[in-house]
Amino acid sequence: MPFEDFLNKIREASTKNILYTIHALDEMNAEDELISNKEVREVILNGEIIEDYPEDKRGHSCLMMSYTQKGRPIHVVCAPKEEYLAVVTAYVPSVNKWEDNFKVRRKRS
Repeated sequence: MPFEDFLNKIREASTKNILYTIHALDEMNAEDELISNKEVREVILNGEIIEDYPEDKRGHSCLMMSYTQKGRPIHVVCAPKEEYLAVVTAYVPSVNKWEDNFKVRRKRS
């Protein structure tokens, strides 16, 4: 499925309902990050797909990235379903794991 179609499917699912996994809530509530539902929605509405996981065990999912109004980068892994958008995780990417633009993983040495 082309990214644009999948992105539309994600955004459409998010208008119905957004469900967060326990893992996503744990990551969002990490003391040093505190990511709000509003920020997750910003990524879903304004972000781009930087990795695609068509064979994921939870169903087709992807990693999205965007800078929020607070000016910080946020990554969101999500999977659109018929009646909702599943948010698998959301976190602030680390410069140790991501290139400067937070869109490309650093090569492991």
